[in-house]
Formats: sequence, structure tokens, C-alpha cells
Amino acid sequence: MKKLLIILLFVSLIYSIFAQNPPDTLWTETFGGSQSDAAYSVQQTTDGDYIITGYSESYGAGDRDFWLVKIDENGYEIWNQHYGGIESDFAFSGQQTTDGGFIIIGYTSSYGVGFDDFWLVKTDENGNEEWNQTYGGYSYEWASSVQQTSDGGYIISGCTLSYGAGGGNFWLVKTDENGNEQWNQTYGGNEYEWASSVQQTTDGGYIIAGWTESYGAGGEDFWLVKTDENGNEQWNQTFGGNENDGALSVQTTTDGGYIVAGDTESFGAGGQDFWLVKTDENGIEEWNQTYGGDEWEWVYSVQQTTDEGYIIAGSTGTYGAGEHDFWLVKTDEDGNDEWNQTFGGNDNERAFSVQQTIDEGYIIAGFTYSYGAGASDAWLVLLDSEVRTENNDITSHCFLIQNYPNPFNPTTTISFSIQNNSNVELSIYNIKGQKVKTLISDQLSVGEHSVVWEGRDDDNLPVGSGIYFYQLKAENFEEIRKMILLK
Repeated sequence: MKKLLIILLFVSLIYSIFAQNPPDTLWTETFGGSQSDAAYSVQQTTDGDYIITGYSESYGAGDRDFWLVKIDENGYEIWNQHYGGIESDFAFSGQQTTDGGFIIIGYTSSYGVGFDDFWLVKTDENGNEEWNQTYGGYSYEWASSVQQTSDGGYIISGCTLSYGAGGGNFWLVKTDENGNEQWNQTYGGNEYEWASSVQQTTDGGYIIAGWTESYGAGGEDFWLVKTDENGNEQWNQTFGGNENDGALSVQTTTDGGYIVAGDTESFGAGGQDFWLVKTDENGIEEWNQTYGGDEWEWVYSVQQTTDEGYIIAGSTGTYGAGEHDFWLVKTDEDGNDEWNQTFGGNDNERAFSVQQTIDEGYIIAGFTYSYGAGASDAWLVLLDSEVRTENNDITSHCFLIQNYPNPFNPTTTISFSIQNNSNVELSIYNIKGQKVKTLISDQLSVGEHSVVWEGRDDDNLPVGSGIYFYQLKAENFEEIRKMILLK
């Protein structure tokens, strides 16, 4: 285990050397028609393409419709699909499912029993609708986030005015694989709460982030709620000052804690700044950092990166060319700014989602008023790898790529490149440093290789949830990375 820790420290040192400048922009593309269109989430798919989820006023049956667009690795549209009725239907979140299809969440005014209801749409791999379900009462419900769970079902977070104790409460809905509700839970007090983001945790429970007016120090505070697998609250934590502070995104980190991103008026340099809060597994703050200038900044998305740092996406009114521009901030593991970059024209742009790609670049999605065909268009920006910025000839060197997806269940792909024909060993270790699986032990040829791990040990028995390490050994080369298995 000591050797593994030394290698991890070496990896961190290598990244600190390379990641000094923003990576190059590989391409930008707009998608949309003559009306308003926007992308609210982006994900790289298992075939290396991209899927964006959002809304469209240019296409569909109603005022606004759910919109799903599949894009190839070069930014060219493969297909797009829309879903909705004659009223307004607004999609906020989407992801690829284990069967190769897609799941989309948002709210609908066209269907359901209330003014607005949660709306969940499941499609096949070509975006053809397989089923849809609504959830809600006779008032308003707005869904913000969806994730497929380890049992094949789905967890949805958002806000409800039909149920709960206050004006609006966190609402968590758990469904089976067909969208049938299994249970739901509300969280909150007498005032207003909004849940922006949900993730399943390594113990099978859930972590929810948003903001609360019922608790905390100010008008609105970050609110982090941890539940068990049945949605029963285990603990909650608030973060904030005397002004308004709201969390928009939460992710589980490789050390078992959480990273929470949002906006703060209580701290920082300007009217509103990016705010990043790191906690331990019990929601106890370890550190926080603000980013921004004299004007207003909004943050919408955070992801942990393969070097244990963080990538944050939103918009800035302080920097850039227009009223508001895409703003991407890369930090180290302690939240210290390593680089930041703006994207945009003379008008308004806003970035809602960022993901690190399988080759360690970054994909950003949002909307633009400066470019495109309509009032606003969905806008996608792809950045190169930070490492490749310094050395474009990556395939001529040994290189171990972060597994994808990560966290994963039930399978993940590990890719690597070797510079010479050599004996290669690729092994999986648990958190105790014990080898659980040898994936490769063979002579391989120069070039790129990949292997799928199905979460099983050398005896073909399934391993438990948690943090694992995978180590590549080749001629004069060793490298190790972390991954998380969720069940």
C-alpha cells in the first residue's frame, strides 16, 4: 500500500507540472433553430460521442419541449429528438443508461395532475421514447436532477409545493427501472427549499444539495442532506453567511467526502461569486474557496477531475467579451485556482454543465445569444487534454487513462497506451492494497489498448462498493489511478 501511495503522489506531481495553462479549444458548435434553445446537461456516451439535454422552442409540439441531441466526437449532430405536449415542458438533466438508452428529467405543464409536475422520459439508444412518467400533486413540482441507481431504477430530486412542511421543500423520488414510484420523501421547514442535485453514495444512500430559507445563517444557505437507501434523513448541514448562498451541484469525491458548488453573496469579491465547499463523509466542512470579480458570477456544475482537483462551470459578468460569458475554473485538490478561461461573444452566454472526457479534456454545454441561428442556441465547447497541450504525441508514450464511467456500476472501461512491445500487467487493488483482480498479464504490441472490468475478483465473485485502484505496469513505466464502484 505504501508503494501505491508513493505512485499517487508522483501522479499528482506530474499533473502539477503540466496543468499551468488552459487547454486548447478543439471545437465549438451551436444547435437550434429560429427560437430559443438551450442545453442544460452534457455527457460523453460509451461510444465516444456526446448527448446534450435541454429544451427547444424551435422544434416540437408546444411552447417548449424536452430536447435530446446526439453529437459525434467532432461536434456534428447525429440526431435530435423532442418530447412534450402543447404546453411548456422543460428538461434539466439527462444521462445514458446501462442499456445504452437515455433518461431525461424536468417538469411538464402538458401532462400530470398539477400546474407543473416532475416528468421522466426514457428513450432507446436512438432517442425514441420507450416510456414516460409524471410525479406530483395539485400544485407545482420542478425536477432538477436524475441519476440511474445501482438497482437499475432512478433517483430524482427537485422541489415540491404540493407536499412537505413549507412553501417549497426538497423532494426526492425513487423509481424502479420502468419509472414506477417506489417511495418519495420531503425535507425542509416552514420556508422555501430547492434541491438542485442528487447523487447515489457508496453506501447505497443519497446526497442532495440545494438551498434552504428555513435553516442556516442567512436569507438562503447551501443545504446538504444525506439519506439512507430509503430516503430517510441521516444528517444535514448548512453553509453560508448573512446574504444569499445557493448550492447547484454536488458530487461524491474519491476520499468518500463531497464537493459542493454554487453561488455566494456572503463571501468573495463581488456581487456574487462562485463558491466551492469541500466536506468529509459526514458533511463537515474541510475547506471552501470563492472565485470571481466585482460583478456577478453564477456556477452550475462541478466535477472531480482525474488529478483529484475540480472543474467548475458557470458564467461570469466580470471577465470575458460580453454581458456574461461561459466561465470554466480548474482547481487543485484544495480548491486553489490552477487556470480559468472564458468563452463567448458580445451578448449573453451561460454554461450549465461540464464533464471531463475519456481522453481527459473537457466538454461544456449551455446556451449562447452571441452565435447561432435563433434568439438563443444550445452551445457546446470541447477542450483538449491539459496533458496533451504540453505533449501532442501522447500515443508514442506510455499513458494510463481514467476509467470510464467513474463512478460505475456494473462495468467500466480502462484504456492505456504503451510505447513499445512489452510485457504488460494491469491489476485492480482494494483500499487495503490487496490485489483483487489481474485484468492483463501478457505481451502486448505498441499502441492503444482497453479492457472492461465487470467488478469481479480473480475467483469471478462480485466485489463490494467502494474505492479501488488500478495499476498499469509496462517496460520502464508504472502508473495508478482511483475509481469508485457503486452498488
